[in-house]
Amino acid sequence: QVQLVESGGGLVQAGGSLRLSCAASGGTFSDYNMGWFRQAPGKEREFVAAIQWTNSYTYNTDSVKGRITISRDNAKNTVYLQMNSLKPEDTAVYYCAASSRYGGGYRPPTGPYDYWGQGTQVTVSS
Repeated sequence: QVQLVESGGGLVQAGGSLRLSCAASGGTFSDYNMGWFRQAPGKEREFVAAIQWTNSYTYNTDSVKGRITISRDNAKNTVYLQMNSLKPEDTAVYYCAASSRYGGGYRPPTGPYDYWGQGTQVTVSS
């Protein structure tokens, strides 16, 4: 069982930056592809970014390209989401998720994911 704990959320003005972290425990971190999702009030959860276990490939949704970067440190069992040039529409609860690379069959970056964190709130004021 993998536990994921996000941190780094908060209130920031438009144009500002935040770096979210997600610490994993209870499993072998390099066995998992990692992803970030977000859910704004009244909206469905949406995919933001993902990174393969090898650290070789990353994927971003179009709305965040050029502003948000996902990275991971397998030695620290942590995945990061660096968010720059934040916009009010980036306001949401951000979740990290883990997808086993032994899950069987092809799993696209958007899912499915096996484990989820509890989320961290990001609020961008205009």
